[in-house]
Amino acid sequence: MTPTLAGRIQTRLFMLGTVGVVLTALIVPVLPGTSGGLAATYGTAYAILLAVAVVGVGWELLYHLLMQFRWDKDWPTLFGLVTIVPEGAVMFALLRAGVVPGVGGKVAVSTFVTMFVFVWIGVWLVSNGPMRVPFVQWRLRGGRLL
Repeated sequence: MTPTLAGRIQTRLFMLGTVGVVLTALIVPVLPGTSGGLAATYGTAYAILLAVAVVGVGWELLYHLLMQFRWDKDWPTLFGLVTIVPEGAVMFALLRAGVVPGVGGKVAVSTFVTMFVFVWIGVWLVSNGPMRVPFVQWRLRGGRLL
């Protein structure tokens, strides 16, 4: 399957809205470096997850542009995993700059890295494995869900 731009965006938003939400709910109580109450930590974590989804649409546009230079117009699975590095670095820079709405104060590096890596790896594993079973049409329609 060669994902279309619309398919990549839909898949990213769907995965973050389902798997990402569940994994965030699971990881928040054990995040290192958090201060304040659990409700505040959940609020911050979900604000970060939403920011990752919004900024992720921009990433998909950039990835689509870069894929145009590849002969098969596709992104190898390993590249999809490795994109954790630039996406995580940009998101952390945005958090440090204070431009992510709903995030009050600074987020500890350990908190961000733990949550981002846990959610990223979980979403990547589900989208490259189990999601292909119940969503057969997803695979045949270039990653589009709608």
